[in-house]
This record gives sequence, structure tokens and C-alpha cells, in this order.
Amino acid sequence: MLQVLDTTLREGEQTPGVYFDRHIKLAIARMLNEIGIDIIETGHPAVTSEIYDSVKTIANSGFNSIIGAHSRSIKSDVDLALDCKVDFLGIFYCVSDERLDTVFKKDLSSAIEQITDVIKFAKSENPNLLIRYTPEDTVRSQFENVITAAVAAVKAGADIISVADTTGYMVPGTDRNMFDYIKKLKNQLSKNGCNPKIAVHCHNDRGFALANALDAFRAGAEIIDASVLGLGERAGIVDLAQLLVVLSADYGINKWDLKKLDELYQFVSRHSGVPIPVNYPVMGKNAFTHCAGVHTHAAAVNPTHYESLSPELLGKERHFSLDHMSGIASLKYALHLLKIDDVDNELQYDILKEVKSLGQKGKVVELNELPHIVEFSKQNKKHNLTKIK
Repeated sequence: MLQVLDTTLREGEQTPGVYFDRHIKLAIARMLNEIGIDIIETGHPAVTSEIYDSVKTIANSGFNSIIGAHSRSIKSDVDLALDCKVDFLGIFYCVSDERLDTVFKKDLSSAIEQITDVIKFAKSENPNLLIRYTPEDTVRSQFENVITAAVAAVKAGADIISVADTTGYMVPGTDRNMFDYIKKLKNQLSKNGCNPKIAVHCHNDRGFALANALDAFRAGAEIIDASVLGLGERAGIVDLAQLLVVLSADYGINKWDLKKLDELYQFVSRHSGVPIPVNYPVMGKNAFTHCAGVHTHAAAVNPTHYESLSPELLGKERHFSLDHMSGIASLKYALHLLKIDDVDNELQYDILKEVKSLGQKGKVVELNELPHIVEFSKQNKKHNLTKIK
């Protein structure tokens, strides 16, 4: 069964300017646990004492989710993570020739020895610990290096190999697509007697993070990383809500409480300082809002005319925008919602004219404002009739 790993508290904090206080991290972890997220990556304990404290607190809070920490391939990092009592440890080390030559100043054999020593140490300290090894920048590294390091990591005790598209390099439908890469990786690992779980960590630099993650899933990946609002380095990673909705609505995996997502997104947005774009898929204010007259007329009769996703899936409601694009169907629907039924056809068009006039000034008429426009239109009509007499 596919698992989703949320890394809002680790990758998400690598978004420039984003920092979550310790009590906020605990609250976010609690919400993720209630949604049913399989694995929560809570941070890198070696970075700061505050991160160490929050990782330890979350790991000991009795959540159903697997609680994980991030670590370099260094024993001191692993020691701190183990002290936090996490169930999952993700270690990373890039094995591309370029990084080995120019950054680490060591050959592949020496790098693999460091990686495997750390994995063996972690397993010896906690045999039940789930260990993920990530060859950072996997997809741009020499494939032979990735296989050699991954096989050695699995034989040392790693349970998961993560394919990191660290720079958002992969593009569906090209010769560097994630589907083919995962197939090739799994095949080569199997030939070497290794069958670890395969995870994917897809960055969104080209806008293909979700598409690449789904390509990986179709090819046999068992874990997908995501974050709230897609927070992360540069353009971020896979957006959690979009991923869960597609997996639920289109792939039939129904194990998450999607109706709790809105509360989570509002909370993370507020405490990260990152607004939810109004046109953001699934969670944006306009995601289930119909505007143009033709759309609202048809959607009021049958929402599926202009919806492929139901807002009820997320515990949301559909809305009909009132602005310069609105038609009489939008207005009638809004009046129905407000239970205003004493407006004749002529007055409805007067009200619609006022709504359109406001819309041309760049304003959207909210539902709670409409009764005031109705009242004004009634009084204005009465006044004009009196003048005529």
C-alpha cells in the first residue's frame, strides 16, 4: 500500500523566511496525524537545539503516524536522532562524480563506506528503526554510482531507497521521465538481490513535481514525499492536498481524512506567512467558485458540468462569484441561498446591473453584502416610482 510522507516540518522550513515555533510544530504534527499521514518527517535534530526539542517531543507524543528525523551520513547526527526516539531515519549523501570530486573530495568507495557505516551503526542501536537512504540529486547522478551506493546501503540495513529529483529536473514524456527511471532502478536493485521500498522526493522547479510523483507511483514507488502548500527549497515540492485528492479521487486510495485539510492549510499558511493563492488547486479560495454566467447557470443545474472534483470530498462548499461576469442565474442562486424570495424579475435585473457595476471596479460581491444591494435597489426603485408620480 502506498505511503505518504509529509515533510512540512523539515523540507517546509527550508523555504526562505519560514520558521515554525516548537508548539506550532507539535500542532501541525497533530493535524497530520489526525488526517492519517503515514510518515511525518519532523526535522533535522543536528541543525538547532529547538529542532532537536521539537523532534523529540513529537516522537514521544503517541501519534499513530510514523515519526521520522533527517540526518547527514554522520554518526553524531544519527546519535541525536536516536536520542529523540524516532521510528524513522532518513540519511542522505550525494554520490555523483561531480559532488564527490568537488565537494566531498573523496572517491565512491570511501563515500559508500561512510554511508554504510552510519546505517550499520543506526541499526545496531535500534534494530526496529526504519532507515531511508537518499542519494541526493539521484536523477542527475551517474546511474551506476546510484545503484552501487543503494545496493550497499540496503545490504547494510537500509529499508528504503529514495529517489530525489533535487532540482526538479525530470520531465514527463521525455527521455528523463520518472516512470522509466523508477522501473530501471527497481529492476537493477532486484538483479542485485535487493528489494527495498522505493520513495520519491520531487521538487517543483519546472512545475512537474506532482506529475513526476504520480509517474513514480505508477512505476512501483511505495512512498511519496509532500508538504503543505508544497513548501520547500526554491519552488518547493509536491503539494500534500493535491497529492491526497488525486490519490483518493483518481486512484481509489481512500485512507486519509481529506476534510481536515482545510484547517491544516489555514494553520500552516498563517504561521508560515505564506498565503494560499486564490487560484491554488484544491485548497485555493476559487477552487470551487464559479464565475462566468454560462458556468454558473450550468453548474447550478448540475455541478459536474464544470466540476471534475466535488468540494464535498474536502468538506467544502461550492460558491458562485458575483461580479461583472455574473449572469441572472448566479444572482438567482445567491438570492435562493439567502432565502430572499420577494424580488420580482424586473428588480432582479436592477440588482444584477448594480453587481456588474461593482464588478467592473474589480470587486467581488460577497454573499453577506448582497442583501444590502437588494435593499438599496428596492428603495431606489420606490424612490424613482414616487418621482414619476
